[in-house]
Amino acid sequence: MASSATFFISSSPSLIRYSKTKTYRPFSPQTACFLRPLTVRASSTSLDHSKVSVIDNPSTQSKTSNWQWKFNGNSINIYYEEHERESPDPPKNILMIPTISDVSTVEEWRVVAKDIVQRTGKFNWRATIVDWPGLGYSDRPKMEYDADVMEKFLVDLINAPESPISCSGNDLVVFGGGHAATITIRAAKKGLVKPTAIAAIAPTWAGPLPIVFGRDSNMETRYGLLRGTLRAPALGWMMYNVLVSNEKAIESQYKSHVYANPDNVTLGIVESRYALTKQKGARYVPGCFLDWSP
Repeated sequence: MASSATFFISSSPSLIRYSKTKTYRPFSPQTACFLRPLTVRASSTSLDHSKVSVIDNPSTQSKTSNWQWKFNGNSINIYYEEHERESPDPPKNILMIPTISDVSTVEEWRVVAKDIVQRTGKFNWRATIVDWPGLGYSDRPKMEYDADVMEKFLVDLINAPESPISCSGNDLVVFGGGHAATITIRAAKKGLVKPTAIAAIAPTWAGPLPIVFGRDSNMETRYGLLRGTLRAPALGWMMYNVLVSNEKAIESQYKSHVYANPDNVTLGIVESRYALTKQKGARYVPGCFLDWSP
């Protein structure tokens, strides 16, 4: 079961506080302000994600598409999915953003999205799941995927008039995993986005290397060398295949610090994530986020 925290955003974006339900990772304290509460319940279930299709229930509608993100004169295809229940009531919008990792994908949120939109209650929820640029099924151009770039993407996604969630205005709940959670909080604190609430799942404030090895000058030099090597034409591919793009490494990663129950890590999950690591440009984001400091 992943750690989670629920954030309540007021009209003052500089005031943010979190209320955590369970934590396994270090989390930098932020400020607080409460508005309408959103309750997020964490649960652990045994699911074979390889057997989950995009459309499961006739009462729900699901679609996949691409949004064109304009950045530095380039147009980048961003993959997204929309899930909603047939209802005469106007929908309330949830944006779900996967973690930032070499195996990041909208599949992380698909089962959760389906579960939420199929429920009948006070609100008619519509969930939009989006892949980050450089990850999942989105385009993966060669560029510097630092925290500022990812924040710019998130801000444009939420605020651009032609984006898939542009109609939500300020009535938006954001679910983010890992770095996605902290980038959302970062943007909200600056007043660049104004969601009603943020649900932070296993929020992470730094890349894996600084968490494990620290940030002294010697380590910073080594991080830079590793980052440059991973992006190099030949040696970079070799190192990437050894460290990241192999099924044993992916299986070990999921069993050691992703799934609480390693039995839930199926062959289908491993094969699906392995295929993502083989896509063109797959190594550019992992090469950047190893020593992140959002």
